[in-house]
Amino acid sequence: MDEFDVVVVGGGSGSQVATAAAEEGLEAAVIEPGPLGGACITRGCVPSKALIHRADVVDEIYRAERFGVDATLEGVSYGEITSSIREAVYGKAERQAESLEEGENVALYRGEGRFVDECELEVDPVDGVPENGFDDASGDDPERIRGETVVVAVGGRPTVPPVDGLEDVDFLTSDDALYLDERPDELVVIGGGYIATELGYFFGALGTEVSIVGRSEQLVPREDDDVSAAVTDGLERYCDLYTGYEAVETQEDGRGVTVTAEPADDSGADSDGGGGAVDLEADDVLVAAGRRPNTDTLALENTDVETDDKGHVEVDERLETTVDDVWALGDVLGDEPYKHAADYEARIVATNVLETVERTVDYGAMPHAVFTSPQVASVGRTEGELEADDREYESARVSYDAAPLGVILDSDEAFVKVLAGLDGEILGCHVVGPQAPTLIQEVVATMSGGGTVDDVANAVHVHPALSEVVYAAFDELSTSPYSTAPDWRDVGDE
Repeated sequence: MDEFDVVVVGGGSGSQVATAAAEEGLEAAVIEPGPLGGACITRGCVPSKALIHRADVVDEIYRAERFGVDATLEGVSYGEITSSIREAVYGKAERQAESLEEGENVALYRGEGRFVDECELEVDPVDGVPENGFDDASGDDPERIRGETVVVAVGGRPTVPPVDGLEDVDFLTSDDALYLDERPDELVVIGGGYIATELGYFFGALGTEVSIVGRSEQLVPREDDDVSAAVTDGLERYCDLYTGYEAVETQEDGRGVTVTAEPADDSGADSDGGGGAVDLEADDVLVAAGRRPNTDTLALENTDVETDDKGHVEVDERLETTVDDVWALGDVLGDEPYKHAADYEARIVATNVLETVERTVDYGAMPHAVFTSPQVASVGRTEGELEADDREYESARVSYDAAPLGVILDSDEAFVKVLAGLDGEILGCHVVGPQAPTLIQEVVATMSGGGTVDDVANAVHVHPALSEVVYAAFDELSTSPYSTAPDWRDVGDE
């Protein structure tokens, strides 16, 4: 049996802990049955955003007339788009695997890992990772390895909701929808969260007739209410929305798939369905109803590692599980299901495993983004959360036309919303509109350093740039007498 100082189960962000250990001269191992890099590289963030970039380009062409540009779209080579993205992302995963295998003090085990006890794992070799270009795993028999420290970072997979007949339908998940050879003419999306809205926008912008069925009255319901409303309004340009509905049955015949959706409660729903049950016909069904952790593959019953009722691993503030020297990070935790959060957690775990100091996790300034049209980026609390906690706060909402470049971009309903404590503490910030994921970073940096509203408002901002919208929003709540962001909407008005 091979023994290691550190064993990481999962080849995504968790592999960073293994490489950090190897750099310290320790013996490390990574267990991974699929492509290196985790879901983000080949089945999530990177390929989906590459697709969405193409949708943005198409959308700009269709809307070019508003800028006085006469443009036409001759066609879209859909298969070429998906194949080129697939080649790029799997190439990156293969290079990452090669780098890991060539590194000193790191062993890569191609297979699925299961706990035999709290420090011993059995690795069941895979027969090869389908269509990813990697060689088949050597050997057919499981082998066992042992680690003084074990890191659980196996990620998650798409959730399949309990819809009658769904098991008999050849449906798509977000894993499948990224690399289709042909664009479906009609598509029903089950789900109203981040993945559903992003892929709904992508297919809708490229010409697919998309119907989105979501249980909540607005899309992306975890966002601030103003943000959810903006995304819902924006997606209506590309998709038929059945918000407040849930899919209850699917049927497939030679012509396609029919999804029956009913109001999610007795009050009816404000949507295209008019409050009654609807039958939606399409070529394909995309199930995008969230993700679940892969902890059910680990045989955790052979350990004292505890999980919640959804399978997420229970950890303390240092990200150690209920077993000493067994740690966890990434989507198996559930609170912050983002690649950048997993990378941050990997740094926390690496510090606590390899250093003498202890480091605790802090999600107070953890941002996230939704790449729809409009784009969305948020950090901190929502207004609804503050009200539920009876927290006193001030808010300011400033539209993009508060800045010259915002006026030029002609972005409908684009805004920056700031939530702050009465003492100037930044409680939350929500950006809706072009470059939102970039604009939020200034606020994230300020919050991470313990800065206040005045720190953002007093900083010099480039003119003319969209960052002036952030400046204007924070200036609304600033107590500094020297922060006077100009209101460009009133220039020339007497």
